[in-house]
Amino acid sequence: MAGRIPQSFIDDLLARVNIIDVLDGRVQKLKRAGKNYSGLCPFHKEKTPSFSANQEKQFYYCFGCGAGGNALGFLMDYENISFPEAVEELAKTAGMEVPRDDSPHQREKDQQLKTLYTLLDAATTYYEEQLRNNDTRTDAVNYLKSRGLSGQAAKAFSIGFAPSGWDNLLTHLTDGDLEKAKRLEEAGMLIHNEERDSRYDRFRNRIMFPIRDQRGRTIGFGGRVLGDDKPKYLNSPETPTFHKSRELYGLYEARKHNSKLDRLIIVEGYMDVVGLAQYGIHYAVATLGTATTDQHLERLFKIVPEIIFCFDGDNAGREAAVRALKTTMPVIEDGKEARFLFLPEGEDPDSLVRQEGEVAFSERLSKAQPLSEFFFKSYSENADLDSMDGRARFSTEVLPAINAMRPSLLQQMMLDKICELTNLSLEQLQTTVNFHEAITPNTPQASPSAQTENTYSEYDYQPNDHAHYADSERHDYDTVNTYSPHNRDEFNGNNVKKSLRPYQQRPSNTELSFAAKLIALLLHYPQLASAHQFPEGLKLSEEQDIKLLIQLIDYYSSNPNATLGQLAVDWREDEKLSQTIINLYEISTSLEIHSENDARLYLKDSQHGLELKALELEISAIQKKHQLSKEEKLLLAQKLQKTHQLKNIVKD
Repeated sequence: MAGRIPQSFIDDLLARVNIIDVLDGRVQKLKRAGKNYSGLCPFHKEKTPSFSANQEKQFYYCFGCGAGGNALGFLMDYENISFPEAVEELAKTAGMEVPRDDSPHQREKDQQLKTLYTLLDAATTYYEEQLRNNDTRTDAVNYLKSRGLSGQAAKAFSIGFAPSGWDNLLTHLTDGDLEKAKRLEEAGMLIHNEERDSRYDRFRNRIMFPIRDQRGRTIGFGGRVLGDDKPKYLNSPETPTFHKSRELYGLYEARKHNSKLDRLIIVEGYMDVVGLAQYGIHYAVATLGTATTDQHLERLFKIVPEIIFCFDGDNAGREAAVRALKTTMPVIEDGKEARFLFLPEGEDPDSLVRQEGEVAFSERLSKAQPLSEFFFKSYSENADLDSMDGRARFSTEVLPAINAMRPSLLQQMMLDKICELTNLSLEQLQTTVNFHEAITPNTPQASPSAQTENTYSEYDYQPNDHAHYADSERHDYDTVNTYSPHNRDEFNGNNVKKSLRPYQQRPSNTELSFAAKLIALLLHYPQLASAHQFPEGLKLSEEQDIKLLIQLIDYYSSNPNATLGQLAVDWREDEKLSQTIINLYEISTSLEIHSENDARLYLKDSQHGLELKALELEISAIQKKHQLSKEEKLLLAQKLQKTHQLKNIVKD
C-alpha cells in the first residue's frame, strides 16, 4: 500500500495488541513466571529459557542473545519482514485497517519505487530467456557447463545471459518510452551518455546473477564477463533498491530452502554460492564486490548463531581473513560463533565441492578454526613470546582488539589467554598498553581537559562506550546494584573510587554508570526530561553515555507524551542506539525507584554531579584557547572556584 503510516496509529495499535498473544505459538515453552512470561528464545539455540516478556510493559527481552523490543520488533525479526509489513500483520490480528499518508508526493515516490522493482524483475525474466533462446548464447552455456552447473541450479538462482549489443535491454523493456528509460537508468541497468544525451545497457556479453532481497524481489545484478572486457565481475551501482554494503548474494535462496538455518558460510563469488547449493550445501552467501562489513554481520547474526568465513589458502585469502576477523571482533557476542575455513591453494568452494562432494566439504566446515584460535594464531606467528620485549609488543597489538569486543565470556577467556601467553597479569597488560598509547607520536598527550575528565571520574562516573555497554550487564540482571533515594553515597563517591579500573576489568555485576542510570530513569519517567533543568555544559562531552543522555532529553522535551514504543520506532534506524535503550530499560527495573517522587529525589541527588561535570567541560573548552581575554580569564576563575566548591559538596 502507498503512503506513510501515521505515528498515532502505530501507538494505538501497540496499545491494543497483547504481546503475549503475538509470542504465543512462536516462542516455545512460553509460560507465566511471576509477573513475566518466560520461554525458549526463538532467535538462538538454548535449552534453558532466557527469553522474558512483560505483559504490563508490552516488552520482551532475551538475556541470552540480547534480542528485545515490542510486538512490532518481534515480528520483524521473527518473520524477517519490514516495518510496514509488521504493522500490516499486527493490524490484521487486531482487526484494524492501516491508514496511510496518501499525499500526491508520497504516492509518486511509492509508485516510482514500485516501478523499479517491476523493471528489475522484468530484466531477470529477459536475461533468463536469453540464456535459453538467444542465438549467441553458446559461449554462456559452455561457460556454465565448464563450471559443472546444472540447468536445475541455474533455474533456482534465475541465472541469465546479457547478449552483446548496446541497447538490447533498453529496447526490450522501454520500447522507446523515455520515462521507462529514466526509471531503468535509476535502477542501475542503463548508463547515460550526457554528451550525446543517450542511454545504453550497462551489462553486455555477461552471465547475469540477479540479487534478491528478503522478499525475493530483484534489487540488482552481478555480471560475469564472457570475453576479455574489464572488469571481470560487474555489479549494479548503488540505487534506491540496492545497497551493496548491506546485501548478500544467495541469502534469499538460502532462507527459501530452509527458514530455520543453523549456520551460514560467507564465500567470495557468485559461482561458489551456486556450486555449493548444487551439491546440497544450501547455506552459502557472498558479498557483492566488497569486504564483509559490520552491517553484513549484524544482519546475519540475527538469522543464525554461526558464521563460517571461507577463504582460499593463499596469501590473498589470509589477508582477506584477517580483515574479516577485525570486522567480526567488535560484533561477536555470547551465543554467536564465527569460524574460519581455509581451502587448499588453488581451490575455491565451487571447484572443491565438485571434487570431493558434500560430505567431505561439510567435514571441512566442521573443522574450521574458531575465531579465538585464528586470532591468536594470526598475531603470534611472528611474535617472539620467549622474550620480554616480544611479549610486550604482542600485548600492545592484541589487547586493543580484544578490548574493542562486546563484554562477553569469550572476551574474558581471550584476555585470560593473553595472560597465559605473556605471563603477565591483566593489570600489567592494561598498564603496558596504556603506556604504549601515551608515548605513541600520533596519540595526543594528556591535556588539562583530559585531567579534568579524570578528576571527575573519581567521584561517580565510569566512562564507557554505549555501543559496548549495550550488552555489558546482560547476564547479571539480578545483581545490578540498587538505588535507595535515602542513600546518597553512590553519588557522592564514598564507595566508588575503590571499584574504578579499566572497563575491561570491571566485574560482570558492576553497577550502571552515572549517566546510564539517568537514561534508565528517564525511560520510566520521560516527563522529568522537561521538568528538570539539565546543565547546558553537558553538551560539550564526548562521552557516549552522556551524548545518549542529552539525545534522550532533547527527544522527550520535544515529545513529552512519547511512549517507549514510539521511541523504539523513531530510533529503529540506529540498531546500536535502539539496542542500548532496550538493555537499559530492562536493567533499570532493578533500580528501586517505585514512584515519580523517588525519581525526582534521584535527580535532585544527582544535580551536583551533573553541574560539576558540565563546569569541567566548560573549563576545558576555555583552556583550549591559545589566548584568553580579560573577561574569559575572569570567567575561568569563577568556574574554577565553583568547581572547587562543588567537589567539596560531592565529597561531603
